[in-house]
Amino acid sequence: MRARILKTVFLSSVFTAPAYAQDAPFESNAIFLGTLAINSTGGDAINDKDVTSDDLDRKNPADLQELFRSEPTISVGSSIPMSQKVYVNGIEETRLGITIDGARQNNKVFHHAATNLIDPALLKSARVDPGVAPADAGPGALAGTIAFETKDVEDLLDPGATAGGRVKLEYDSNGDVGTASSAVYSRQGGFESLLFLKRAEGDTRQDGAGDDITGSGTNLASGLLKLAYETDEGHRFELSYEQVHDDEARPYRGNIQRLIGGRPVPLTRNYVLDRRNVVLTYTDETPEGWWDPKFQLSFAKTELDLPEEDQSTYGRTQSFSGVFQNTFAVASGTVTTGLDFFRDEGEMDYKSSTNPAWNEHPIEKLRNVGVFGQARLEPLGGLRLTFGARADFRELEGVDGSKHDDSGISGNFAAEYDLTDSVTLSGGYSHVWGGIDLAENFIMNAAWTYPSDGFDSITARNAFIAAELRTGAWVFDAKLFQTDIDNARNASYGGGPALTADVETRGYEVGVAYAWANGSVQLGYANIESDVDGRIADSYSGNYLTMPLGEVITLSAVHDFETLGLRIGGDVEHVLKNTRTYSFASGGSGPALPSYTVANAFVEYTPRQMDNLTFRAEVNNIFDEQYAARATYGQDFAGEVVPLYEPGRALRISAAIRF
Repeated sequence: MRARILKTVFLSSVFTAPAYAQDAPFESNAIFLGTLAINSTGGDAINDKDVTSDDLDRKNPADLQELFRSEPTISVGSSIPMSQKVYVNGIEETRLGITIDGARQNNKVFHHAATNLIDPALLKSARVDPGVAPADAGPGALAGTIAFETKDVEDLLDPGATAGGRVKLEYDSNGDVGTASSAVYSRQGGFESLLFLKRAEGDTRQDGAGDDITGSGTNLASGLLKLAYETDEGHRFELSYEQVHDDEARPYRGNIQRLIGGRPVPLTRNYVLDRRNVVLTYTDETPEGWWDPKFQLSFAKTELDLPEEDQSTYGRTQSFSGVFQNTFAVASGTVTTGLDFFRDEGEMDYKSSTNPAWNEHPIEKLRNVGVFGQARLEPLGGLRLTFGARADFRELEGVDGSKHDDSGISGNFAAEYDLTDSVTLSGGYSHVWGGIDLAENFIMNAAWTYPSDGFDSITARNAFIAAELRTGAWVFDAKLFQTDIDNARNASYGGGPALTADVETRGYEVGVAYAWANGSVQLGYANIESDVDGRIADSYSGNYLTMPLGEVITLSAVHDFETLGLRIGGDVEHVLKNTRTYSFASGGSGPALPSYTVANAFVEYTPRQMDNLTFRAEVNNIFDEQYAARATYGQDFAGEVVPLYEPGRALRISAAIRF
């Protein structure tokens, strides 16, 4: 009874999650819609969702779930970072264009593992373009983009300083997880350097019922190295290297605790997941007129190794990509044109120690060259437009050496209009050609026969309409959206390389935010429905496509006591019961997905006499709720799958010093 009363009091309060920096003014584009940034490249604030450096400082995220907390249209499944996947407007991230520091990611290694293993400690920002995305965001952005940016010297160095460093120690009581990170950075003349290292170790964690979460130990290492040189004329050259490595016993099928029945397998096996990213970039930091270039070459690789007593399976995906573009300043905005390319590979190497005849080593390769243009204009006061197109030319090389060519055109348009000083309307539409993509590494079959008449091209259509009302310190937002993807490649080991599926997601979100001098509060609601091949989606048929999500309510807030150097905040997520599920047995409705409520709170203290020192304490899952995050795989198969539950109540404390 006492816990129930405490929960009621908490939910009715505004003691909720961090949303805005103590020294930053309230900005409406941190909520839903934003305003179109005429000089932006690679994204359009008319339709994007930004997680800024200030947001990262306030959230202190340990994984992608915490990174996108408080965004009701962005869901992350799994309680283990090694198997987390992101869903934007209900679409799984492999159907979006994913970049890290501009480098294309191609990480569809294993459906039981993460698509992109990201350590938020390395990040300075994350930008999401849901659905409608600009042409210069890259090829294959079927349902939008996610652009991760890692930290720079500029983000860390104190004003006027030429060198500095940071050290942070953190402890989480659930699993006895200890984390240590450090960074050193400098700027001398035109030279810059940054080195960031992090190590995290911990034991098995417990869910809200006190039960062990199978394979939830922590053994992660990450690092970031950046070197840059900028001439007096503004020519900037930057080289970055980023790596994340996870090596730990995980559930045998990494994104579920276990199957009930089925073939007998060990409860766990070791997953060794390693992702690396190398990027070389040239930009002109003092552009004039029609000359504002960006030249970039990058190499990204993800490897997954599953060693077992009687067999081993190794998967590798890699992408060598580049972009050469220029942004032209015109009278009413900018126009960006350019060329990009990628060369992707997906490999699986299976070895059996009991029967070498089962060994196989299939490889698929994919090449693409694209040309694009994107305009961002403000032709009239209060009217902002962005529109563009791209043409892509693609070739797939199958495991049998056969080659399959395809080409297509994509286009996008979005507009935002200030109807009054307080009301802004916006909308957009895109048609995206995705051609052919690589199959998942772990289901490739060396005996596949590819269709002689070619593949059906993957295409997508995205649309949204939205409105924003601003009155005083209040902002109200509403948005309708829909994505349709046709012929999404859905290959299977036994079914062949050319299977496809159609997916549709649709939904709406509404939100309200209020800001005062030293804080803010925001409330969001989203309702998302998903269909695969014309029927209600389930998590199995939705692999690499979608997930049955339903309704989500988020509440978050923060307040600063500036004279005390104190900040408090927290967040609440309430996910409603979802009865829109599918049953393979009956062909009708499946078991309902249960509702849950999870609340988190934090306090942060920076002594005024030592403002380079910060202490933080947070309590996550305050009410010790036992639940699986709505985007977690398998929970719609009640009685057949034990899903990965989220950790129960935990105290996380940290101390950080800047010098």
